[in-house]
Amino acid sequence: MNTMILERGRFDEAPPTKNAAETMVAFEQVQKTYDGRTLVVEDLNLTVRRGEFLTMLGPSGSGKTTTLMMLGGFEQPTSGRILLEGQAVERLPPERRDIGFVFQNYALFPHMTVAENVGFPLRYRSVRGGDATRRVEEALAMVKLTGLGERRPAQLSGGQQQRVALARAMVFNPKLILMDEPLGALDKQLREHMQVEIRKIQQRLGITMVYVTHDQSEALTMSDRIAVFHEGKIQQLSDPVTLYDRPDNRFVAGFIGDNNTLSCEFVGTEDGFNVVRMADGTRLLTTGASGQARSNLTMSLRPERLGLNHAERSTAENRIRARVLDKTFLGDRVRLTLEAFGGDRLVASLPSASGAAIQPESQIEMTCFAADCRTLTR
Repeated sequence: MNTMILERGRFDEAPPTKNAAETMVAFEQVQKTYDGRTLVVEDLNLTVRRGEFLTMLGPSGSGKTTTLMMLGGFEQPTSGRILLEGQAVERLPPERRDIGFVFQNYALFPHMTVAENVGFPLRYRSVRGGDATRRVEEALAMVKLTGLGERRPAQLSGGQQQRVALARAMVFNPKLILMDEPLGALDKQLREHMQVEIRKIQQRLGITMVYVTHDQSEALTMSDRIAVFHEGKIQQLSDPVTLYDRPDNRFVAGFIGDNNTLSCEFVGTEDGFNVVRMADGTRLLTTGASGQARSNLTMSLRPERLGLNHAERSTAENRIRARVLDKTFLGDRVRLTLEAFGGDRLVASLPSASGAAIQPESQIEMTCFAADCRTLTR
């Protein structure tokens, strides 16, 4: 647990909710509009559990950053309530919410040393002298910057500056840390390293974090749960595995990772699976939403869940015949662009050894398991 201790102030704007012990944040029917007509956030109901790493993921303009800013106190909701540990905070200024914030540009003061930057929040909480020095040293140790307290931000690398911003957000022992695209300015290798480091710190301290990103792999790597935003609404709220394997709708299926979405017709059910038919008449077994007979559905299938028809996949329920349009070598994988006999385009990702002999214009039969196919109605 965090060794930094600071007496937290108490809010008296509203009585605690019944689930305050398990719930850190609750959005209740929150809406936000800037012009009185268009809702940027619509009917938002979202709970963040204590000690959870929750990521808000979505494209630009989806409402995720506005939601984070309302939680931080930098924007006010047009309607609805925001509860922090059971207390209503939607009208409280940011400095009274006991929340740490890490911005995309770090927002470090260039004229201050690293230690002064990290200790800045303590000045507003009447923590001074030896106590402040101790907390700053502990915060820098947590982010592996011990001994760099006298440097200025310009003397640090981008990754080190990001760590300073994180230390500053943690130094006053907040109940919650918000992070808005904090790794966006880093190169790929450093960004991946910092993903692991931030997650380790969060798990070690047991602190609640709400993280905003548009990077799908970042969200899948770091999160306990992910809220996928689109057009001001949460499309799905799930753990990473569920989100990837069992998307709720077409938007989530298309937004999270590579995916094949194939048109099909619902036929019926068989052995607990849906039976659908592709354009060339191929029958497939799938999980997910069903429909009325002859209704049109979309089938979602990840490229890596397609395989060649050989002995090791003899138990796969589904067969798809296709023509190879293109082949791309990606090191340990081969990416095949295919055209199913009914005209649907799809992509398969195979181990390089399996796909080595396949050439464009050849005809092949792919297999997939019913559990890896998911039909969607919306």
